[in-house]
Amino acid sequence: MSGTNSPEAVKKLLENMQSDLRALSLECKKKFPPVKEAAESGIIKVKTIAARNTEILAALKENSSEVVQPFLMGCGTKEPKITQLCLAAIQRLMSHEVVSETAAGNIINMLWQLMENSLEELKLLQTVLVLLTTNTVVHDESLSKAIVLCFRLHFTKDNITNNTAAATVRQVVTVVFERMVAEDERHRDIIEQPVLVQGNSNRRSVSTLKPCAKDAYMLFQDLCQLVNADAPYWLVGMTEMTRTFGLELLESVLNDFPQVFLQHQEFSFLLKERVCPLVIKLFSPNIKFRQGSSSSSSPAPVEKPYFPICMRLLRVVSVLIKQFYSLLVTECEIFLSLLVKFLDADKPQWLRAVAVESIHRLCVQPQLLRSFCQSYDMKQHSTKVFRDIVNALGSFIQSLFLVPPTGNPATTNQAGNNNSGGSVSAPANSGMLGIGGGVTLLPAFEYRGTWIPILTITVQGSAKATYLEMLDKVEPPTIPEGYAMSVAFHCLLDLVRGITSMIEGELGEVETECQTTTEAASSPTQSSEQQELQSTSDQMDKEIVSRAVWEEMVNACWCGLLAALSLLLDASTDEAATENILKAELTMAALCGRLGLVTSRDAFITAICKGSLPPHYALTVLNTTTAATLSNKSYSIQGQSVMMISPSSESHQQVVAVGQPLAVQPQGTVMLTSKNIQCMRTLLNLAHCHGAVLGTSWQLVLATLQHLVWILGLKPSSGGALKPGRAVEGPSTVLTTAVMTDLPVISNILSRLFESSQYLDDVSLHHLINALCSLSLEAMDMAYGNNKEPSLFAVAKLLETGLVNMHRIEILWRPLTGHLLEVCQHPNSRMREWGAEALTSLIKAGLTFNHDPPLSQNQRLQLLLLNPLKEMSSINHPDIRLKQLECVLQILQSQGDSLGPGWPLVLGVMGAIRNDQGESLIRTAFQCLQLVVTDFLPTMPCTCLQIVVDVAGSFGLHNQELNISLTSIGLLWNISDYFFQRGETIEKELNKEEAAQQKQAEEKGVVLNRPFHPAPPFDCLWLCLYAKLGELCVDPRPAVRKSAGQTLFSTIGAHGTLLQHSTWHTVIWKVLFHLLDRVRESSTTADKEKIESGGGNILIHHSRDTAEKQWAETWVLTLAGVARIFNTRRYLLQPLGDFSRAWDVLLDHIQSAALSKNNEVSLAALKSFQEILQIVSPVRDSDKPETPPAVNVPVPVLIGSISGPGLSRPFVRTDSIGERLGRCSSSEAPVVTDELEDLNLWWAAWNTWYRIGSESTKPPTTFDKLTFIPSQPFLTALIQIFPALYQHIKTGFNMDDLQKLGVILHSAVSVPISSDASPFILPSYTEAVLTSLQEAVLTALDVLQKAICVGPENMQIMYPAIFDQLLAFVEFSCKPPQYGQLETKHIANAKYNQIQLFAPAEWVALNYVPFAERSLEVVVDLYQKTACHKAVVNEKVLQNIIKTLRVPLSLKYSCPSESTWKLAVSSLLRVLSIGLPVARQHASSGKFDSMWPELANTFEDFLFTKSIPPDNLSIQEFQRNESIDVEVVQLISTEILPYANFIPKEFVGQIMTMLNKGSIHSQSSSFTEAEIDIRLREEFSKMCFETLLQFSFSNKVTTPQEGYISRMALSVLLKRSQDVLHRYIEDERLSGKCPLPRQQVTEIIFVLKAVSTLIDSLKKTQPENVDGSTWAQVIALYPTLVECITCSSAEVCSALKEALVPFKDFMQPPASKVQNGES
Repeated sequence: MSGTNSPEAVKKLLENMQSDLRALSLECKKKFPPVKEAAESGIIKVKTIAARNTEILAALKENSSEVVQPFLMGCGTKEPKITQLCLAAIQRLMSHEVVSETAAGNIINMLWQLMENSLEELKLLQTVLVLLTTNTVVHDESLSKAIVLCFRLHFTKDNITNNTAAATVRQVVTVVFERMVAEDERHRDIIEQPVLVQGNSNRRSVSTLKPCAKDAYMLFQDLCQLVNADAPYWLVGMTEMTRTFGLELLESVLNDFPQVFLQHQEFSFLLKERVCPLVIKLFSPNIKFRQGSSSSSSPAPVEKPYFPICMRLLRVVSVLIKQFYSLLVTECEIFLSLLVKFLDADKPQWLRAVAVESIHRLCVQPQLLRSFCQSYDMKQHSTKVFRDIVNALGSFIQSLFLVPPTGNPATTNQAGNNNSGGSVSAPANSGMLGIGGGVTLLPAFEYRGTWIPILTITVQGSAKATYLEMLDKVEPPTIPEGYAMSVAFHCLLDLVRGITSMIEGELGEVETECQTTTEAASSPTQSSEQQELQSTSDQMDKEIVSRAVWEEMVNACWCGLLAALSLLLDASTDEAATENILKAELTMAALCGRLGLVTSRDAFITAICKGSLPPHYALTVLNTTTAATLSNKSYSIQGQSVMMISPSSESHQQVVAVGQPLAVQPQGTVMLTSKNIQCMRTLLNLAHCHGAVLGTSWQLVLATLQHLVWILGLKPSSGGALKPGRAVEGPSTVLTTAVMTDLPVISNILSRLFESSQYLDDVSLHHLINALCSLSLEAMDMAYGNNKEPSLFAVAKLLETGLVNMHRIEILWRPLTGHLLEVCQHPNSRMREWGAEALTSLIKAGLTFNHDPPLSQNQRLQLLLLNPLKEMSSINHPDIRLKQLECVLQILQSQGDSLGPGWPLVLGVMGAIRNDQGESLIRTAFQCLQLVVTDFLPTMPCTCLQIVVDVAGSFGLHNQELNISLTSIGLLWNISDYFFQRGETIEKELNKEEAAQQKQAEEKGVVLNRPFHPAPPFDCLWLCLYAKLGELCVDPRPAVRKSAGQTLFSTIGAHGTLLQHSTWHTVIWKVLFHLLDRVRESSTTADKEKIESGGGNILIHHSRDTAEKQWAETWVLTLAGVARIFNTRRYLLQPLGDFSRAWDVLLDHIQSAALSKNNEVSLAALKSFQEILQIVSPVRDSDKPETPPAVNVPVPVLIGSISGPGLSRPFVRTDSIGERLGRCSSSEAPVVTDELEDLNLWWAAWNTWYRIGSESTKPPTTFDKLTFIPSQPFLTALIQIFPALYQHIKTGFNMDDLQKLGVILHSAVSVPISSDASPFILPSYTEAVLTSLQEAVLTALDVLQKAICVGPENMQIMYPAIFDQLLAFVEFSCKPPQYGQLETKHIANAKYNQIQLFAPAEWVALNYVPFAERSLEVVVDLYQKTACHKAVVNEKVLQNIIKTLRVPLSLKYSCPSESTWKLAVSSLLRVLSIGLPVARQHASSGKFDSMWPELANTFEDFLFTKSIPPDNLSIQEFQRNESIDVEVVQLISTEILPYANFIPKEFVGQIMTMLNKGSIHSQSSSFTEAEIDIRLREEFSKMCFETLLQFSFSNKVTTPQEGYISRMALSVLLKRSQDVLHRYIEDERLSGKCPLPRQQVTEIIFVLKAVSTLIDSLKKTQPENVDGSTWAQVIALYPTLVECITCSSAEVCSALKEALVPFKDFMQPPASKVQNGES
């Protein structure tokens, strides 16, 4: 305004005014004098004002009525020229704002008149405009008048006026509202209480409003009245009005001054009460109208929609919705529903187009859409407006495809000329015209033959409407084809863009706010913290609310959007359009992902995926549950159902690739179009940029990519990247050059996609891994059961993902490797191979990656990385195991020094190789192990050494390759050497480790558990080594057993000294005895089948040709080894607490071995027994100056070192207990406990010996081919042990033991020999030689007897037992012992066959004669020494000897050997010569009573044997034998009869009878007549007779006893004579003329001589000595003798003569009376 106030301006104004007045006066001079005068007075007035007042303008304004008056009058003249001049002057005044209210009123009245006269219409409008715009003086009535004036001018006949007036009206209306706004501005600072206007029905009562506001209110109210065709209240004087103009004005006011309506309740009231009902009313024709319904049929004619009004209504609605949505929630709901209805297919084309434009306007306002969503969709009982809008767009687009546009007047060229080139609805192929010519293709949509071009309508994001702006059109316009589609398309795109950018923006804010608040929350001040907490919770609420809105918006729109976009995507033939659609789907998918709306996210992704694949491609992922909700379900949109449209096949797309589908069954080829590739790129883009929100839909994405990669023939290369490769089978993939150039790019993007996984957060990364895994599982399922090329996409990508995420490998390692391990187990080799490749690559990469902290400090991670390598061990496929082992080998070579805690896993892998896994695997694993043992033992933690031992041991047990087993035993030896050399360091480290573990265990409260626990850790290591070797000692292969056994005993021998003393306990019990147990068990159960050959051409020696024999060797080796350790390390073992128990166990093993049915083992067992018995107890050197050591600890003296290897040492008897006791007692106090301990050990040994002896020699109950009979060397060795053993136990050796010993000796001797062995063992039959066994038996008895001899008195009671034993052996001479029921051949029968081997079942009894004879000699010797011993006397030893000798003596010639009875006789004689005096001595005690009859019988049996001499016995022999008989009789006459009074009567009687028998009837009856004269034992008979006689009449009868003997002898003799004579007489009578046999003749002669001798003798005897009865007997002979006279033999006669002569003395009785002989 300063311009008009400046002095120059004011001056100019005054000048202009004056010049105007002057001009006016000039014009009116002639015609209108009054005017002239007024003008002139006006000039004066102006001047005076100017002169008087400093504030000229104010003064002017005050007087403006007067100043203006001349000009008004001028206007009144109605003269054009004058009028124009006046109006101009008035305008100038107005423009300087010097017009007062009254003046303004006057001016308006003047203008009204002009208007009514239709004068200067344009100038009028101009004036009004200036008047109203320059100031605010015009109010109320005058204002309304001015406005009405403008309206009236609008409806003139003149077009220009009309338009100008319209413009003016618009401006004036604007001015009225601007004034109100200015007024509000001025009063803004004054806070006033608004008075609530309640439903104010009196529309004029606007008392509460300020002036300008009142004007505005009145104006707006009247506009509504006018549009509604009602009379105005305020704009008085309106004559006509159009609805279109009214609507435009309403729209402009609403659009330009929304704050007026929002801030003033009165105005809001108007909106609600007037505008909205008005709009709804005016819309009614459009709603009711249905295109194509005939108007005639309906009773009331339906008003047709009228384009201008409809279009303006929609504009108003747009404004209402945009500006006043918050006031008009319910009304807007109606408007929006109407908009949606207008899109229906049965509405006119133009209406749909305009409606789409209106909707477009809404779609570019995301905040507005958000409000809809909040107000309707989120309310319970409200229309889902937002959803309906989106769905309506979808249906709309779909309807455009399904129904060709008709009903549009411009396009309805009937079907006939449908094809005319000029027609707008081009035929389906018009888009393709460019194919032939050089014309480019039009961008268009094409679907099922409907072709719709895409028009470029707006810049994206702005809703520039075409038809909503056609305010000048009255007729509906022609809508070009594709317009509605294009707008709808843009609606969708803008909708998506708007929503997503809005929500993502807000999301971003929330996230950043959250971050800032959390950062702030950690600030230190207390108060701020509380505020922060407050704000944080508010924010949380706010976020919850916002999130609900966002989710609802997405949930409301996604179905419709997806339906529409999928359809468009399918129909699109334009790359740009396709790109936009895909971009929309991608942004929606990403948004849903960010909001966590899984279903919708997956649906969009599915759509993109489907677009990527060929039509109808069978891909399960896309048809599974998530997708099923989309593809098969229709979304209901306003009751119409919209089906999800699947891609149609007949799209006009350029095919760019042909390939194989990825399916189980081979199918035909499939084609990829450029659109598929475009979709694929979008998919890659989605995954690349939004991977973090994909979550579970990674599966969809990756599955699709996998199929595309497969169709395009990309194959994995190292590191997991995919490279173009050829398909393996079927028609090769065909790729156009376009794709060929794209492939590397796609491959690259694919790789980058997985590289970018390193930027994903952990959760998303897990989703990615899970998806890849399940994809891989599908590929695995597909690859089952066929050997087709599998899809390796997933495996390759897992590898790639793993490699790029190495920095946080821990979080994905388990699922990743867990899955790859499953892949490794797949039957399809290619798949398996890749799984293993991926897994081993990851492990190697993980170990070489530069982790932070490094692996050496992060042991957990290292173990985690190595763990899958261990897990691979459970897979059986050899190719996988080979990969695993190669990986181990590489790790060893590169990382071997730094494996640290990973060693157990690595070693575990080698150890996991099983027997059945093929040689190459075992060999590779073994290679690894050798590398470890040679290079890495020093670098690994000592705790792993035990595992190395275990693994090496396990290779020993592999039976694939003998060399590996043997080499591994060598490795164990090397390992033991390493332990030995590095012992100290290993021990320290292990102890440290142990302490740590112990501590841990205590903290956890658990018991520390490791093998061989109580032993110190270093010893445990040794024990593990021993245990391993122990296991190998029972391997099924003999070579391995042998090698392991030797190694085991060598290591214990060489390095055992390193062990703690207490550990020996474990070595003995857990290692050695355990081993012995197992060997024993295996040996006893081993197979006896013959092994034909040892594989290949190896011949097996017959001593090893069964498993049993091979095991025997092992048993021998083991037992010997253990015995040797007991021997050499006794000084270590004995102080251990349970040495005696160990000793027992060892003895038990020796016993089982000795009793095994195998000669080799049993003999070896005895050798071991001998070895442990040779142990000399630790010697105490009594010469040492120190004090003797404490009782329990013997000073170790290592005897082994002196005595060499120990096996071949002779028995050491220098240190027998007795001598030691003797020594001790002389030099120091006896070490009693030790001795006792020792004694126990020896007694245990004795018991074992006894058990071995009794078991091994006990004859089996049944015999067959396989019966085992112990061998001679075995028995010999067994018996040879006894003397040594006896030395130690003799002090306690008692009768029971002797009994036991006897049984064994007896049985041992009885064992027969196998015929095939006999030639080597037996002496030839004729030699009288003892076998070594027999020697040993006698030696044993000899030792005993000597010991008894020097032993104390109480031992002497054993003599009888020894005699018994020896006598039993003596019996063998005649009756060889039976061995059970075994049939044995006599050795004589075997004699001639010694050269050939006998049939295997033959057993030969030994020649026992030499043995028996030697035993007999021993008996005699012994008896000589011991005859007087009390025990010998008491136990009737003499009787037993006699009884035993009676057998051979009675057999005599029947004895197996002639020497036997001769020896027996001589022995008897010797024994009796010693024994009889003893017997006489003890006669009174009765101890010998039973001996006499035995002796008598023995004499009887021998002298009158029933056995016949052999035919070939020579005369000399016979005479020699007779002389032996004579010796016996001599013994009787010298040793027995003289002592008759000490001898029982019966015995003497028996002897007499015998002598008698010998003297008469003593010929052998078996001789032929020819020899008879030689064969008579005349010497013998004579001797008998003499003896008999000698005793009959011994004159030295000193006792009645002797007399008794004589009488006995006489009566016997007489009786005998009587018998012989009788028999002779009989025979003689019977024989007649024949001479009697020579022998009988001889006999009778003998008798006759004897009778005469007898009678002579009787006569010589003193009569009192001869019994009367004897005489009687003699006389009784006489008749018999007389009868013999008839005898024909001269010899007999002469003898008879001699016999008869002495009887002359009996012819007369003697004078003296005979005394009784018994007196």
